[in-house]
Amino acid sequence: MENQSKEIKKLGNKIQQLSISLEKSKIMEYVNLMEDPRRLLALNFAAGLARGLGLAVGFSILGALVILVLRRLVVLNLPLIGDFIAELIKLVNRSM
Repeated sequence: MENQSKEIKKLGNKIQQLSISLEKSKIMEYVNLMEDPRRLLALNFAAGLARGLGLAVGFSILGALVILVLRRLVVLNLPLIGDFIAELIKLVNRSM
C-alpha cells in the first residue's frame, strides 16, 4: 500500500513536470495556429514579404560594395585584371 502511494506521488510529479514543459514549449499556441488557416496564411505571407525585402536590400548593398571594390582595383592599374574589371564596370554602367 505504501509502495503504491509513493508510485502515485512520483507519477503525479512526473505529470506536473510534463505539464510545465508543455507550457514552456507553448504547444497550445502552435495548435491554435494550426487550427486557424487564415492566420497561418497571413503570418507566412508576412514572413515571405520580409524575407524578400531583406534579400533585395542585402543584395543591393552587397552589389554596390563589389562595384566599389572593382573601381578601386581599376585605379591600381593591374595589368590583366584592370582591363577585365574596366570592361565589367563599363557593362554595368551601361545597364544602369
